[in-house]
Amino acid sequence: MKKKIVTIVGARPQFIKAAALSREISKNNDTEEIIVHTGQHYDKNMSDIFFEEMKIPKPHYNLNINGLSHGAMTGQMLEKIEVVLIKEKPDVVVIYGDTNSTIAGALAAKKLHIKVVHIEAGLRSFNMKMPEEINRILTDRISNILFCPTDMAIENLKKEGYDNIDCEIIKSGDLMLDTAIFYSKYEKKPDFELPAKFILTTIHRAENTDNTERLVSIFNALKIIATHTAVILPIHPRTKKIIDKLKISTEKLIIIPPVGYLEIIYLLKRTSLVMTDSGGMQKEAFFFKKPCLTLRDETEWVELVKNNFNIIVGAETNTIINNYNKIIKSSLNYEMDLYGNGKAAKNILQNLINII
Repeated sequence: MKKKIVTIVGARPQFIKAAALSREISKNNDTEEIIVHTGQHYDKNMSDIFFEEMKIPKPHYNLNINGLSHGAMTGQMLEKIEVVLIKEKPDVVVIYGDTNSTIAGALAAKKLHIKVVHIEAGLRSFNMKMPEEINRILTDRISNILFCPTDMAIENLKKEGYDNIDCEIIKSGDLMLDTAIFYSKYEKKPDFELPAKFILTTIHRAENTDNTERLVSIFNALKIIATHTAVILPIHPRTKKIIDKLKISTEKLIIIPPVGYLEIIYLLKRTSLVMTDSGGMQKEAFFFKKPCLTLRDETEWVELVKNNFNIIVGAETNTIINNYNKIIKSSLNYEMDLYGNGKAAKNILQNLINII
């Protein structure tokens, strides 16, 4: 009898990671996958386009839960995921990363005594004001199998006493590297005229969008930088809504709607620099050999900072500009192996089959 895997996704980084593992599952005769999309990212350009472009199997369930507070969103997800799990009776539930979809899926499965598999376990920013940090810590604690992308992630779990907890900890490598390698050849030019030289920027984290002072300061820095080098900002719907409400000027910036993963690859290959508050984009910058400024006060991807591929710049205008001037002149060696060899999906599936 085939082993049944229920995969729960809801946000862009999860679609990207799931693409690699779903491709491996589909090639394996001993497993079947049921995909549940919570609806957390509901904009067509942030959800549907990823399933279409990346040939991820269409979700068997779309829960359409979005646009709510953290509590309401997580609660509704928990309720609806539970209904799906009772119906499907999977052997394991696979969850990714650190979103509300992640913790809701973990809780629903654990309460039904279904094995929980957390992919991208062990990451820590050590900032408990971040909802993502709360989600990832709680998810790790109730997971049965913890797939860690890096040595540092495993070290974090050991420091927290996971050697004394009944769970499996496995170094898997990073699924996002698998995906970047596989889809690189399918890059797609965005539907607008690109400047000869540009910086790719993304902003969506609540710590920036919900703090007017930080958001204004970041945009002030971007506008100054844009007088030297074009700044392209594919804007998250939530970020757009906030800057429109606050009447924050985006003069000199090239603001475009969210784009699909294949277009992001095209932009990453050609950008001079990435400026972002996204965890996934920090790694994608490294995969495509681009320096990165992280518009946060900390990062889970400490190995990128330690090896100078990434600088944490926070949100203060002068700090951002000073580090922009520093990193744009840097010469970096991207041959370092930080995230595995691009075979994380094979590794994860083989371990899953052996365990379940």
